[in-house]
Amino acid sequence: MPADADVARGHASCAIYDLRMPSRKRVATPTNSAAARVTEVSAPAARVLRRFRQVFNSVKSHFHQVEKRAGIGGAQLWALSIIRANPRIGVNGLARAMDIHQSTASNLVRALVASEMVVAERGESDRRAVQLCIRPAGTRVLRRAPGPFTGVLPDALERLDARTLGRLERDLARLIEVLHADKRAAGIPLAHM
Repeated sequence: MPADADVARGHASCAIYDLRMPSRKRVATPTNSAAARVTEVSAPAARVLRRFRQVFNSVKSHFHQVEKRAGIGGAQLWALSIIRANPRIGVNGLARAMDIHQSTASNLVRALVASEMVVAERGESDRRAVQLCIRPAGTRVLRRAPGPFTGVLPDALERLDARTLGRLERDLARLIEVLHADKRAAGIPLAHM
């Protein structure tokens, strides 16, 4: 039976340990052929996995510091900094600046408006367009927040040379292909994951 079928039924596809005989050495017995094939990660894969863990933990640590010191999430902080730097920016402009989907930007703006850090005003020439401006509460949040406002990963990527970025993009594209990753996830800020 495939491991996916076990998971779909709510059965864990993991090793079974004999807990009845504590004096005997416990031996893992695979519950299916998939578990038998994958017993450990190869040394090169383990090294790369550790690198990913370092990256993810750096990002996670930064977001934790942002929430602790500023009281808002990393994506909200980045949006707030863009609004401060670009008074009267629209939601679409904010989405482009953050490289996120427009609906995600709208949700960020909604939260910032609700917390009175941003004001959304209708444009004078086009009443459908919303223009965003930072309020004093938003400025105070930015003053106490740790930088970089974009987050540590986008900041680090900006500091890499073009050759390294190109190689990294190609290699990650291959990894994404092997993972069969959802392309829509590319538009979700890391702080929301």
